[in-house]
Parts: sequence; C-alpha cells; structure tokens
Amino acid sequence: MLLPETGTRCYAWSFLSNHAHFLFRTGPSGMARLMKRLLTGYAVSFNRRHKRHGQLFQNRYKSVICQEDDYLLELVRYIHLNPLRAKLVGDLKELGRYAYCGHGALLGHQKREWQDVDYILGLFGQGVDEARKRYESHVEKGIALGRRPELTGGGLVRSLGGWDEIKKMRRSGQDRIKGDQRILGGHDFVTEVLAESEDQFSRKYRLRAMGYDFGKIVERTCNLFQVEKDYVLGKGRQKNQVMARDLICYWAVAELGMTMVDVARKFDITPSAVGYSVQRGEKMAKKENFQLET
Repeated sequence: MLLPETGTRCYAWSFLSNHAHFLFRTGPSGMARLMKRLLTGYAVSFNRRHKRHGQLFQNRYKSVICQEDDYLLELVRYIHLNPLRAKLVGDLKELGRYAYCGHGALLGHQKREWQDVDYILGLFGQGVDEARKRYESHVEKGIALGRRPELTGGGLVRSLGGWDEIKKMRRSGQDRIKGDQRILGGHDFVTEVLAESEDQFSRKYRLRAMGYDFGKIVERTCNLFQVEKDYVLGKGRQKNQVMARDLICYWAVAELGMTMVDVARKFDITPSAVGYSVQRGEKMAKKENFQLET
C-alpha cells in the first residue's frame, strides 16, 4: 500500500465526478512524491484497463497545508459532505453508504484499512459508539454551512502570488514544486511554515555541498553506535543493528531528501519497511539528540 510505504495518514477523502479531495498527514517523503506515485500509478492502470494512451489528468493537483488545531475537523466535515453538495447522494443516510467517500468508514459501515479512522474518532470521544454519534452530529451541522471558500487556503500566501511564487523566491535557480500549494491557518502558522520550509531546503543543499551522501550517513551512524559498516548494512536483527538502520533511514530521507525506494535498494528491503524505520529513527534522533553533522 502506498500510504503505509510513505508513512502517510489519510483522515478524509471523497471522489466526485471530475475530481477528488484528500486530507493527508504526510510522511517524511512529503506530498510531492506521494502525489506523483499516486497519480502516475492510477493513470497507468487506468490507461491499461481502458486501452488508451497519453495524459489522463487535465490539471496538476492543488494542495493546502492545514493548521490542525483550527481546521482539521472542519476539513474532515467539508470533504465528506462534498458528495451531498454535488447531489451524488440524496441525504446523510445515503452518504453513510456511499462507497466513494470516507464518511462511511468513520461510521463503521465500510472498512478501509488505509484510512485512519481511529485518530479522527478519538477527537470526538474515547468510546467508539459515542464518538461516532458526535462525529455524525458534527457532519450534520455542516450541511447548512454550504460551500466554504475560506477552507480553500490562501490568505497571506495568496496575496504574495501563491505558495509556488514564495518557493521560487526562496529557491532561486531551483525547479518549481509541481502543485498549486497554499496554506490554511493563522498568520503565525503561515510564517512558521514558510520559515521551516526555507530551513529544510537550505539544510538539504548545504549538507550535500558539504559532501554528505548515503555513505557519509552510514559512516556517521557507525561512529555513534561504535559498530562496523558491514555489520549495519548486512543481514540480521540485532537490537543495535536495527536501531542504526532506523537512524540511517531517517537521516537519508528527512535530511538528504532521498526517496524511500532508493533507500530500500541500499538495504534490500521494501519501501514500506523503510517508512517504518524512518518513523522509529525520527523518534530515536529526537530522544537521544542525535545530530547528523559532526
């Protein structure tokens, strides 16, 4: 599955007649790589199934960075009401049985292993039955609100010409990120995201300029754990061996921007295994205050 492989969580989704909406918490590899694999994979399978060739989607995807505290539950409700607003279903009861929307999974009518139902229901209460009732009531109250232009992102970023334009200014000479990306949140959140993004891009290029690559990450990790390179890269499940690999995977993906597929080839494991290693490596690095730069 693509979502576990990339460490991505899906909180809400709906398919309409000519477009779809997703609410993701992205993993270490980021949104761009996730959407590239998702859209390319779907286009290839669709073309094979219908014996066609060429481009399938008319436009690039649009993504909005969301401030969770203020907007998460609003977006879950808004996305799941899309089929009702589009008149693809007649009422909430039909929406609960609609196969192309995450609403039914939250109500327990459908099982979607890749949809993070527990996290969203946990925001409405500890008991599943009570949480589902509160969630359903939350969705019902959203019907009267209609379309919500304020939930499409923008604000400060749009006034500056869009998230892409800001990225261009901050990454002069680099390729544009594919996607119309915006930020949905308050002023402080927007400026924080911009600053963090700039720091991440600057750090990746600075590390590479300093000669950091996969080999140097392995060398640094071996020094930290006081083990040999062949031991870390070889087969085996010793505790310190696994921990060292987790840290290597995290630094390779998060710090250098390597793809999980590329890292998987280095260890001869699956990309999904790399995804789990990245998550464990991140926790370890923060707990032990491990730093890549010496």
